[in-house]
Amino acid sequence: MSVREFRLPDPGEGLTEAEIVTWRVAVGDTVAVNDIVVEVETAKSLVELPTPYAGTVAGLLVDEGALVEVGTPIIAIDTPAADGGTAPATDDAPPTGREHTDASTPEPASGGTSDPTPAAGSEQTPAPANGSGRTAVLVGYGVKQGEAARRPRRKDALARDVAAPPGPHIDPDVSARVGGLVAAHAPDVPRDVRPVAELARPHISAPEHAPALAKPPVRRLAKDLGVDLGAVPATGPGGTVTEADVRAFVAPVAAAPAPTPGGSAPTAAAYPRTGEREERIPIKGVRRLTAAAMVESAFTAPHVTEWVSVDVTATMDLVARLRRDRDFADVKVTPMLVLAKAMCVAIRRNPGINAVWDESAQEIVVKHYVNLGIAAATPRGLIVPNIKDADRLSLHDLGIAIETLVSTAREGRAALAQLSGGTITITNIGVFGIDGGTPIINPGESAIMSFGTIRRMPWVVEDEDGVESVVPRWVTQLALSFDHRLVDGELGSRFLADVAALLHDPAQALVWG
Repeated sequence: MSVREFRLPDPGEGLTEAEIVTWRVAVGDTVAVNDIVVEVETAKSLVELPTPYAGTVAGLLVDEGALVEVGTPIIAIDTPAADGGTAPATDDAPPTGREHTDASTPEPASGGTSDPTPAAGSEQTPAPANGSGRTAVLVGYGVKQGEAARRPRRKDALARDVAAPPGPHIDPDVSARVGGLVAAHAPDVPRDVRPVAELARPHISAPEHAPALAKPPVRRLAKDLGVDLGAVPATGPGGTVTEADVRAFVAPVAAAPAPTPGGSAPTAAAYPRTGEREERIPIKGVRRLTAAAMVESAFTAPHVTEWVSVDVTATMDLVARLRRDRDFADVKVTPMLVLAKAMCVAIRRNPGINAVWDESAQEIVVKHYVNLGIAAATPRGLIVPNIKDADRLSLHDLGIAIETLVSTAREGRAALAQLSGGTITITNIGVFGIDGGTPIINPGESAIMSFGTIRRMPWVVEDEDGVESVVPRWVTQLALSFDHRLVDGELGSRFLADVAALLHDPAQALVWG
């Protein structure tokens, strides 16, 4: 028997670190090659990692919630001396993690070909015993040879194609530029300096021992309270540490002292890191990346925001008709779908709004394609995936693309290509009952449209004879923020007015072509 360490691999997104979200195994479990052992979160997506080794889990080297760098050992597996047909990967070249995907769809191979000659000390992968001629590969590590993929349904194929079709218009440098913002704006804090609340947390070191048995919620609680699970007396079945064990362990030292008459109130150090009075949430992953990107955008691009209130009664009538149309039975028709189409039409009339300022080249890059970003609130934070070539889609196909993209983003399965290369963005704050706002431009773009809630309001209308009257109408607010370096007031106003006109009278799109 020999213990082998599985190191955190590069998830294939050009990122250098990931957070351990959930361990799928415990010490003592038996695993086979390709078994999913851990789920990690990067700044882009959730990723499942399968083990390259078969054997018994000897130790979980990193706690849940920890942020670790690529190449760090995360799990130790006791493997047999002779694997007898298993195919572990080498320690020097750990395999790439697998993003959440449909299990029935084969994973694409990574770019380039590998050297057929194994490195020194590596182990050869034996041919399969089934005689199929298919080389055994780890899940998500390569293509399945000689196996045909299931033909996707039309809706699935359309969603895949519009999300990230191949082409030169996907900017490969966007993710690198955004990712670099984290390091550029991170405060330079010495490693040995900890905040007062951190110093107040009870932390008890323990000698080397096997990781304690505990469920993920208990591990999270222990991490928040700064408790070493190995030092907590276990009362659960089979020596498992329970939540009650952790709370009882910290109760004597975590209790806040009561103020004495005439004395001072307890200091911040008297309270645990997470307690009744306040809670501290680590800034990681998407939230950290988004914060850095927004600071960069706000202090780099001079923002201008313009507003317009629009009578969208005709749009609401169109939405109601399309929901009854058989051709749109498989589409979630919403007013935002009409707005998305209206923006694509308005961009054709005002192409300068769909551009970006290239500081290094001192050029304005006008893009003759629309990668429409849809801001999506997810449990991991705000992300902005985009629909590739949205201007080339029909209203029906655009509706399918929006629904699929938002669903994928909320499930944490958005691919890197879907999160980069956007040209203009919609943020729908109306779903929260908000009338309007001043959105910050997504990095790498020059404009973002805020879509407010649609309300019934009194509105002055004029009939064919010029007689005015006040009637109830459906009304919304649009707010357009744009980069004033390349979008002046005239261009921004024309674009916003064109979008408003199309929402007021969707039939106008037929006139404009």
